[in-house]
This record gives sequence, structure tokens and C-alpha cells, in this order.
Amino acid sequence: MTELPGRSVTALLAAARAGEEGAVDALLPLVYEELRRIAHAQMRRERPGQTLDATALVHEAWLRLGSGAAAAGDRTHFLGIAARLMRQILVERARARHAAKRGGHRERVTLEERLLPMSERPIDVLALDQALERLAAIDPMNARLVELRFFGGLTVEEAAEALDISPATLKRRWTLARAFLFRELETAAEQDLRG
Repeated sequence: MTELPGRSVTALLAAARAGEEGAVDALLPLVYEELRRIAHAQMRRERPGQTLDATALVHEAWLRLGSGAAAAGDRTHFLGIAARLMRQILVERARARHAAKRGGHRERVTLEERLLPMSERPIDVLALDQALERLAAIDPMNARLVELRFFGGLTVEEAAEALDISPATLKRRWTLARAFLFRELETAAEQDLRG
């Protein structure tokens, strides 16, 4: 067996794909802080009363990811997969809360990039998930872009690399995706107010 410490995330992912024992376990310490940053960003946008914290979200995502981590080609792809898993966990928890309450109050959400780090307004995860599903049906790449940028916290350059497009193209797509989601969330909020 090859020595695992000191290897890069991409090298460990390749080792895991090759079936090398311990490669997935050696991966966690290398990506843990980035996963916590992603989880913290997602939790900051959650509604008050959430019983899950960023650490628990990272651990839940890691458990679900398991040996599936080997499917990622590199660090950026891996973080995108982890961000998607975290989003799915939050959506599942929101659905369970809403099912228990038989509904809930939806709030408007802004996807203004410059406001995201400062925004403390909670996001209706279910409305956002439904809007993302509609976007994915129309334009899967733009939906993936939102996952990488909004949920994964990747920079323009990192997301462009993950999607194999230029940063300029990514910026144009990001503008279109945000506009689509904003319109969808506005419509959902208006329907909520009426019904």
C-alpha cells in the first residue's frame, strides 16, 4: 500500500477510485474545513429553529457520501458533490418540518451575490429547491452553476473550471440563473400570500 499522508485531494480521489484502502478516510482531514465553510454558509441562510448545525451537516453529508467520494474527479468536483448533498439534506429536513406543520410561511429571498455573505434572512429551502428543479429542467448547466456558486461557495474561477467553461461565460450564465430563480421565488411568495 502507498503512503497516504501528504497527498493532494485529487491524488486521494484517484487512489479511492483505484480501490486503495484508506484513501477516502485520508481525504476528510484535507477537505474538512472547506466542507465546514460550505455548511456554515448554507446554515446561515436557514430559518431560525434549525436543530442541525454546520458540523452535523458536514458529518451527515460525509456519511452519505461514503465511498461515493471516489466518483469525484478533483477537489472542485468533490466540493460540488458535497454541496449538493448538503442541500439535499437541508431540503429533506425542511420537507419533514413542513409535513409536520402542514405548511409554513415562505419568505422572499435575494440571490444578489454581494448580499449573500451579509444576509441573515432565512431562505425557504423548499421553494428554492423547487425553483432549482424547474431551472434544471430548462437548463441543467445553469442549475449546476447555482449549486456550485450559491450552495458550494465556489469562486467564479473554480465554478468555471468545474463546468469547463470560461469565467466570462459563467458570469453571463450566473446572471441568467439568478434572474430565473428570483422570478420563480417571487412568484412562489406571491402565491403563498394569496393562498
